[in-house]
Amino acid sequence: MIIRKSRKDVAGLREAGRVVALAHSAMLAAADVGVSTRDLDEVAREVLREHGATSAFLDYQPHFAPSPFPGVICASRNDEIVHGIPDDTPLEDGDLLSIDFGALLDGWAGDAAVTISVGTVRPEDDRLRQTGEDALAAGIAAAVPGGRLGDIGAAIGAIGRGRGYGIPPGWGGHGVGRAMHEDPSVPNEGQAGRGLRLRPGLVIAIEPMFMAGGSDDYTIDDDGWTIRTVDGSRATHAEHTIAITDDGPEILTLP
Repeated sequence: MIIRKSRKDVAGLREAGRVVALAHSAMLAAADVGVSTRDLDEVAREVLREHGATSAFLDYQPHFAPSPFPGVICASRNDEIVHGIPDDTPLEDGDLLSIDFGALLDGWAGDAAVTISVGTVRPEDDRLRQTGEDALAAGIAAAVPGGRLGDIGAAIGAIGRGRGYGIPPGWGGHGVGRAMHEDPSVPNEGQAGRGLRLRPGLVIAIEPMFMAGGSDDYTIDDDGWTIRTVDGSRATHAEHTIAITDDGPEILTLP
């Protein structure tokens, strides 16, 4: 069921989104060669504590997962697309790292993801990361009142496919509200002019995921969570939570 949000609801979602943005800023400042993703997970936990928020990820167990998620961030490195579990392995120079983080504050959720290079930036990684950011911006720009859900997927897919990247089928964005994952699903490919009519009060997470090798195939690790490319190529993930308003899309996961 799709639940449209009031202006008061959106104000609550905006506050949850601000916590998400502050945590991302803190983690990006801390991410460096020799730092582990578990260290970054602790940085995010501290931001949650400071703002009286809780994690949307910790102990979350969707239908596909064999066990609850053990961290407050998803930290996906290099060929990991999404849902990487934080661990004690130090980050290495040249790693490509995506960090996905969600917070719950006063009954509302926020969710966002960003991809960065650690240390030395490889040009091919920067192109991949920038493509994810460009696709996210295009998807947000398409999220206007009167448009269709397919417009968002079409905008994202055109950029990813146009630059030769793969898109993992079945993974994409979602509604956001009292829970981190609500209806509707927001695919990263679609047909413009088709699908759900976009109306003010709809709050969604838009999250492009691209794979450098061009294949759409992926595998899931034995942990039941970590999704990675089959060919070992690198992946990128970008995400914001947005509200569709009478004036157009508003990004809620900003500081």
